[in-house]
Amino acid sequence: MKKTFLFPIVLVAALLAGCGGSGSASLKKDDVAAVGKVHVTKAQYDALITQAKSSFKQQKRAFPKQGTTDYETVKGQAITLLVQQAERESKADSMGIKVSTSDVDKRLAQIKKQYFQNKESRYKAQLKKQKLTDAQVRNDIRSQLISEAVFNKVTNSVKVSNSEVHDYYVAHPQLYSQPQSRDVRYILVKKKADAESVYAQVKAGGDKAWCTLAKKYAKDSSGQNCGKATFTKGQTVAAFDKIAFSQPTKVVHAPIYDPTQYKSWFVIEPLGAVKPRKSTPEKQVSSSIKQQLLQTAKNQAMTDWVSSTTKGFCSGSQIKYQVGFKPSPDPCTVTTTNSTSTG
Repeated sequence: MKKTFLFPIVLVAALLAGCGGSGSASLKKDDVAAVGKVHVTKAQYDALITQAKSSFKQQKRAFPKQGTTDYETVKGQAITLLVQQAERESKADSMGIKVSTSDVDKRLAQIKKQYFQNKESRYKAQLKKQKLTDAQVRNDIRSQLISEAVFNKVTNSVKVSNSEVHDYYVAHPQLYSQPQSRDVRYILVKKKADAESVYAQVKAGGDKAWCTLAKKYAKDSSGQNCGKATFTKGQTVAAFDKIAFSQPTKVVHAPIYDPTQYKSWFVIEPLGAVKPRKSTPEKQVSSSIKQQLLQTAKNQAMTDWVSSTTKGFCSGSQIKYQVGFKPSPDPCTVTTTNSTSTG
């Protein structure tokens, strides 16, 4: 199974300090990559790897050793993340997106309030633990604000119609309905002889026998409720389901054997009529469906935009990597391959 290494989200992300603009990439000595006129520095890469190590440590996981496949995976993910954020920042400038120092200060104040109860000492302690500086966090926040602004710009025109909501509701009836259900009481017994004994006793003894025997044999919470429980159609094993939904009310059925999951015997008595299937009216769920479809559509629009943006930067030599820092797989190669296969 392919392993996935995730970088921390809160106070941990790429630390971009590049300027906007486009054009052919030109590497500087301290770069790990160049995206147009945006330079991704070795310091930024080292900071991200340091944070990844801290995350691994908190999760009590050993950080991969240099030279291993797992290390190259983490390294490649770090470079790819930095390059993608550089692409986004470069495009943001041409989209008219600007993030001010005041915007960064406001978001940082929100973070301090939410996570550190407005206590500067707690904030600084977290910086030390994560091996971060305040300047790095501010750069990170700036990058996050740019990403949010780009998302809003890209998805601003995405809409979901009422007919799309209706079509989704009709196509997914199982999500907006409750299947048949029935109140029953039952006792699960391992041996057939014991099951037959239980059957005879509950037929003769009624409620009192059910409570006594359920407490004796039950392996679940039904034992504390005299064997009573409510089941929906198809919820449990076929042998139980068939009897529970076909047997007359207040009639104890002879022991039945489940050869699949429990490999034991059931004694079952339905307590009431089968409750019919119920559907939630469309008008009660249309709002939530619309929000769900809208978010899905926005995410797809953003995915398409990112793919298109990466494709654009991959052409014309707008992305260059320092020797030893080209990620594998190369996002440009993947993008080109996908574009060719779907074109």
